[in-house]
Amino acid sequence: MRDELDNPVETLRRILDEVSRVVVGKEEEKELLLVALLSGGHVLIEGFVGTGKTTLARAFAKAIGGEFKRVQMTSDTLPSDITGFYMYRLDGSSTFVQGPVFTNILLVDELNRAPPRTQSALLEAMQEMRVSIEGRTHDLPRPFMVVATQVPYGAAGTYPLAETQIDRFMMRCWSGIPDPEDEKTIISNIDLIEEMGIEPVVAPKKVIRLRTLVKKVYVSEDIQKYIISLVNHVRENPDTLPIMPSPRASIALYKASRVLAFMDGRDYVIPDDVKRLAIPALAHRVRLKPEAEAEGMKPEHVVEKALEETPVPRGGFKP
Repeated sequence: MRDELDNPVETLRRILDEVSRVVVGKEEEKELLLVALLSGGHVLIEGFVGTGKTTLARAFAKAIGGEFKRVQMTSDTLPSDITGFYMYRLDGSSTFVQGPVFTNILLVDELNRAPPRTQSALLEAMQEMRVSIEGRTHDLPRPFMVVATQVPYGAAGTYPLAETQIDRFMMRCWSGIPDPEDEKTIISNIDLIEEMGIEPVVAPKKVIRLRTLVKKVYVSEDIQKYIISLVNHVRENPDTLPIMPSPRASIALYKASRVLAFMDGRDYVIPDDVKRLAIPALAHRVRLKPEAEAEGMKPEHVVEKALEETPVPRGGFKP
């Protein structure tokens, strides 16, 4: 049998093609999911209900041969509803009941409808790939990835996401209403889409192997300095609050740009890889001053300004 990793770039293209069988459009979201998966990161998708976020996450999980679970967040969702709990018997013995976090792709739907205490139940899982319950630690399956959705900020029944929670997401993207042509394609193929007839392209173990290959992509010192300069430019913007992107932002750009280069068939990163990922990796970490928001400024504008004003390295990118 042919090893799917004989041609890893072709394998990644096949994953995206398989997902596209049931997910119309949303090319950026598909690419960001794959980038995050191969970087060991997580993705936050913001958008209105009914825009295909669940379908996208489920299709993606099936394409990589992984297990998929979904949690619907509400105001009364408890941490144990996510992580699991110990069930005790009269004789004093106990059995651990796994929560939905024990999976490969976890869709956390409407994350900002859960109270902060419940949101925080994901922090250890997203950072350490494990959960601690009653003093006992349980490792999560590999690969493990959280795809969380949130309704637009300020909607009824929502809680703001804590800075520590937002910082755990490698990237954020927007899931909007499809354009008329895509919507026509969706309704014409709704039976196929609902059947979710997707075949696995790889197995979870081979995703781990792909991650190993990605780590071999070369990132020159000039590119590393460019990433740090870009993030520092965002931090120093006078329209932002002191709450600013942490070093996780630089790490996210570093790791994600390696994947993008790998997907393009290169073994080295170029500035365009960093530029393509700057807004998804940085904008959600920016908090604007009230007066800047009142003037119509958005976090994306801060990142765009940084991209315009940060000097771009020239040449010397190959190992």
